[in-house]
Amino acid sequence: MPKKIAYALWIVQGLLALIFLFAGGVKLVLPLEELTKQMPLPGLFVRFIGVAEVLGAIGLILPGLLRIRPGLTPLAAAGLLIIMIGATVITLAGGDVALALIPLVVGLLSAFVAYGRWRLTPHRGPTGARNADSGHRPLPTES
Repeated sequence: MPKKIAYALWIVQGLLALIFLFAGGVKLVLPLEELTKQMPLPGLFVRFIGVAEVLGAIGLILPGLLRIRPGLTPLAAAGLLIIMIGATVITLAGGDVALALIPLVVGLLSAFVAYGRWRLTPHRGPTGARNADSGHRPLPTES
């Protein structure tokens, strides 16, 4: 069962990474005037969200793939979940209930990755240690 969950997590992580790379990339490339037409937020704040989405997408894939600081994956997913909560609230405030389902579902998938990589099947570090994400190694004591 954990192996199936691990495969499901990798698939969801890949899909979320593609979604957030695209969404964040669009927010970084479009002119500020276009961004402020689409959302009732300041342009620089939308640009900041774009940067956070791109970094979150990278954080979903690279730590587990490279096995360097794999504990960052659930943190990236949790950060993207916070962004999706905000997107859902703003969409609902605009009166688009049906359209709010998209960020809601993406947020739920981010929550699945955050919980799955934190508790269900955490990435293992290069040595296979269960808590390899801390990066902390005790120093040898001198006698």
